Amino acid sequence: MVDRFSRNLPRVAIVAAASITLAGCGINSVPTAEENAKAKWGDVESQYQRRADLVPNLVETAKAAAASETTILTNVTNARAAATSINIRTEDLSDPATFEKFQNAQNQLTQALGQLRTVVENYPQLQSQARFGQLMDELAGTENRINEARRDYNVAVQSYNTTIRTFPDAIGAKVFYGAKPLIPFKADPGAASAPKVNFDMAPAPGTKRGANDNAAAAASSAAAN
Repeated sequence: MVDRFSRNLPRVAIVAAASITLAGCGINSVPTAEENAKAKWGDVESQYQRRADLVPNLVETAKAAAASETTILTNVTNARAAATSINIRTEDLSDPATFEKFQNAQNQLTQALGQLRTVVENYPQLQSQARFGQLMDELAGTENRINEARRDYNVAVQSYNTTIRTFPDAIGAKVFYGAKPLIPFKADPGAASAPKVNFDMAPAPGTKRGANDNAAAAASSAAAN
């Protein structure tokens, strides 16, 4: 038994040394970083889907009080359709063109939802609807969670991209995985800002705005932007 162990000792040592060497070459660190980034991407998708699910109810509720605002409501509906039509697989996270299309579509929906604030400001009777106020609160919360998920994803992408470019992990990344850098969200203050709804300057239901009220509301809207 001892003799057999002695004969196998060099082989065991070689295997152990090889395992340590491979572990230091990104065999474990590269897929770990990649899976973490993919998990964070899943959080981003989940929050974007949550926002998309809110839009139909928002539009239908707004139609009841602002039927004349067909252009804005149509823009919101069309932007939602465009945003939900682009699906990114995890393997597409390394494709700049596909990722840019996805981000642009989501940005367009963000902008369209921002236009919805104008409808709210111009139709105080819409503000008086508890259901609409609840939906707008849910939208604001979802936009905040989207921003957090995007930030966490970018952090995970930075960690992964650094791992696959840093020695010795870069060896395993290239030789064993053919790893490609993942695409982060671009810094876009307009796209990252959640649409805000200002109810402070709104007149009571059934009352008309005077010139001063309109000026104050316009100033408030400009400050919010």
